[in-house]
Amino acid sequence: MKRRLAMMAVGMGSVCLLLCGCAMFRASTSDVDPNQPKHMTAKYDYTDLRQLTETVANEFLVSPLMTKQTQPPLMRLGNIQNRTEQHVDTKALGDRIRTLLVQANKVQFVTEAQRDEVLKEQEHQAKHGEKGAQVVQGQQANPRYMLTGSLVEIKTGEPRQVRISRKEVRYYNMTIEVTDLQSGKLEWTTQKEITRQASQPLVGW
Repeated sequence: MKRRLAMMAVGMGSVCLLLCGCAMFRASTSDVDPNQPKHMTAKYDYTDLRQLTETVANEFLVSPLMTKQTQPPLMRLGNIQNRTEQHVDTKALGDRIRTLLVQANKVQFVTEAQRDEVLKEQEHQAKHGEKGAQVVQGQQANPRYMLTGSLVEIKTGEPRQVRISRKEVRYYNMTIEVTDLQSGKLEWTTQKEITRQASQPLVGW
């Protein structure tokens, strides 16, 4: 009888472990707060995008270049180079910096990517629009400054040796520059750094 009860207990325990194990391998989703930093690996992620862009925008708004302006300067968003080994959407970096600056009501931007669409609309209005209500052609504003930059990555790892986990360190450096389009002078620049270490077991699932 005791042997029978013991076998039943073992069987029930096995079933419980099996059910728990199955639950562990089930796919799941949940919302996370984007304002709470969370890194799954040492690689660049959305937290870095938010941190880098907010820091740069806030620093630029109080820079000597901005404090001497008597009215919001007109700028153009140029290219931010991806000099990492990852597929980093550096356009998103520039877009977010531009958004933060515009929302602060202290900087204006020309819509460089939409210039062709704007020209088409102006031509359409000139040909087919109501007389006296058309947008006048040849009066697009010219930006005074251009914002450009780059994102650089340096990766280091442990040498080959006997170990149970692999560590790596990734260093990111983002440079942002603002150039005066009239003089060609570099009017403002900044660099922001991120260094992150991660450890990954060699055996896992």
